[in-house]
Amino acid sequence: MKTAQCETYWARIYIAGPVEIAKQILREECLREGLCVTIEPTTFIYTGGEESGYVVGLINYPRFPASFESIDARARKVMNLLLENTFQHSALFMTPISTEWVTKRENN
Repeated sequence: MKTAQCETYWARIYIAGPVEIAKQILREECLREGLCVTIEPTTFIYTGGEESGYVVGLINYPRFPASFESIDARARKVMNLLLENTFQHSALFMTPISTEWVTKRENN
């Protein structure tokens, strides 16, 4: 049996909106430039309401290891692609190091 290891690193993107549209955008991006992601439907419950959305995950995969910087950069590219093509205004970008709220709204 053969094994491979690499340093653990991941990025997760949390966005509201329809998961099926996001899946199609991700399929296109994965074909355009080699990539493998996870996508999970989720529900955001907040003061005064709730909203459906999804979580997209990228990891450092031992078979094709990558640097933290390259995973982070690719995840941000994917996040921006999803924001633009699903017409959402904001997302959360999470890594083991930090959580960042990203918004296109100028008044927030």
